[in-house]
Amino acid sequence: MKKLIVLAILCFVLTLALGTAGAQDMIVGEAPMLAALVEAGELPPVEERLPADPLVITPYERIGDYGGEWRSAMVGGLDHIWMIRLMAYENLIRFTPDWSGLMPGVAKSFSGNSEATEFIFELREGLRWSDGAPFTADDITFWYDDVLTNEDLTPTIATWLISGGEPLNVEKVDDFTVKFTFSTPNGLFLQNLASILGCGPTSYPRHYLEPFHKDYAEDIDALVAEAGAGDWVELFQSKGGVEPCFWTNTSFWQTTEIPTMHAWRLTSTYGGGSGRVVAERNPYYYKTDPEGNQLPYIDRMIFDQLEDSETLLLQVLNGDIDMMARHFNSAANRPIVYDNREAGDYYAYGVVGEDANMTALAINLTHLDPVKREIFQNKDFRIGLSHAINRQEIVDIVYLGRGEPRQIAPQADSPFYDEEFAHQYTEYSVELANEHLDKAGYSERDAEGFRLGPDGERISIIVEAGDLFGRGWPDVLELIQGYWGAVGIHMEPRIIDRSLLVSRKVNSEHDATIWGASGGLDVYLTPIWYFPSDPVESAYAPLWTKWYFDPATGEEPPEAAQQQMALFDQIKATGDLERQAELMAELLAIAQEEFYVMGINSNPGGYGIARNYFRNVPATSTGSWKFPWPAPINTTLFFIEAGAQQ
Repeated sequence: MKKLIVLAILCFVLTLALGTAGAQDMIVGEAPMLAALVEAGELPPVEERLPADPLVITPYERIGDYGGEWRSAMVGGLDHIWMIRLMAYENLIRFTPDWSGLMPGVAKSFSGNSEATEFIFELREGLRWSDGAPFTADDITFWYDDVLTNEDLTPTIATWLISGGEPLNVEKVDDFTVKFTFSTPNGLFLQNLASILGCGPTSYPRHYLEPFHKDYAEDIDALVAEAGAGDWVELFQSKGGVEPCFWTNTSFWQTTEIPTMHAWRLTSTYGGGSGRVVAERNPYYYKTDPEGNQLPYIDRMIFDQLEDSETLLLQVLNGDIDMMARHFNSAANRPIVYDNREAGDYYAYGVVGEDANMTALAINLTHLDPVKREIFQNKDFRIGLSHAINRQEIVDIVYLGRGEPRQIAPQADSPFYDEEFAHQYTEYSVELANEHLDKAGYSERDAEGFRLGPDGERISIIVEAGDLFGRGWPDVLELIQGYWGAVGIHMEPRIIDRSLLVSRKVNSEHDATIWGASGGLDVYLTPIWYFPSDPVESAYAPLWTKWYFDPATGEEPPEAAQQQMALFDQIKATGDLERQAELMAELLAIAQEEFYVMGINSNPGGYGIARNYFRNVPATSTGSWKFPWPAPINTTLFFIEAGAQQ
């Protein structure tokens, strides 16, 4: 199945309003827990809680049953990302569930000019935040005027919101219409807005946040002092004034007070010490099924906060997890998870990764130690390390024969697939490895056979990783330690918490890391493994990445990387699909030549489980961060069969 991520959505003369006509006349149902509140006079009738044109979405299997609790879990630090993936994808526009195009979200319709400089979004009349307050164009202009362009709250504006060196302009046309304008073409704007990055415009309720903003509060200093905050920015963020999809800042998930457009709202907080996070249905959620029943079907989400994936696996096997595909679902666990389906009363489904590689090994080319930097920037050194790795053995042992050896490159279903790029330097050969390591200038060895660097000291590499996502990285590192040792390179594996790993990568404090590489299909939105362009993920050159965003910081990259940066800027500056493809091909050719980072194996596709009573989950779907599975396949349509959950 080909998913050409060079989507036809870039035909910018576009207006979509899917399945909304006459929807108000169809309203027939609401959750019993909300109906009881209406009966008690604590909520308005459902007709008054929904917009005039609800977004109508179609279930995968059937119209669902109301009620029940969706039990899942989070493991380790920064795993609020799982909550983001389940319920924080409520942008103005969104990807279709099959990732083949764009569709309305909070916006009823959207359009753009052929130059990709002007985009108009029409909102649904009657939209409401979870506290019942109206959602209008004023909320979007608050995001723009008082958050995005406020230097205290947003010191650096995201590059996808900048063109021609200038940030976008947002203008209120009327209460239900906003216009986004760029000074020069922004050819990737709609895709980025539909991705997980695009949550900002729909995340800042003006009526709630204005009292905590220095430009509106009567006495901001008194409020800061009362809250015990360091300054007004800390106060504002502590009240939830942070994009919920901003995965390195958990502030949004640490308050229950902020109104939201999400289908569920927190009633207990992340990291609050209770060991459990609870979210309850939003009575003003703006979507219905085709029969007019207000979504979501499920009443509550329950997230246990766990310390390790082994505990999660036990919960899965015991039937304590209702639906999940995270942390426990390693290749090593596949046999026991599948064999236990009948006993655990659950079924399995597939999640197809859009990865460029399952296991990306990034050597830090901008290491703070000048000696290690010299070694790591030597391309022959990196080629030697790559040839030393027995990828097929890793696939056979760690991934039970699923997948194949490959480098970080576009997948075969991508229009940018290149066979040579995908498989260069993947041949396992101790002879070739030694040849390239010698050629790099490191033929001298110590008494134990380890190679010496230019300072006469043993070359030693610490490779850091998290035991995350069920990808078996600790086992991979153990094998690589032996492979590299066989060619004279001392390697020490180090498994650390995700939050610490992120901090070390951002500050260029690491020797090397292992992570998953996105960009196998989604090349335009996730090019970060092909040139230094993400301050967290581009772990092979974090200081070059910093320079790309701000030349006053970081470190000036070599000519090849700067050429790629210029090419990507040109891609963003045109709405011409053919020209974008030409420029991307040039960028990828440089990535192939430079060989910044090495891959180990392809992603053979993952799996998840759901209890047999948990329905409307597709048998197979595609997962990615920019396409934040499972949110785009409509978690609000998932349901628990009536009376089945005990």
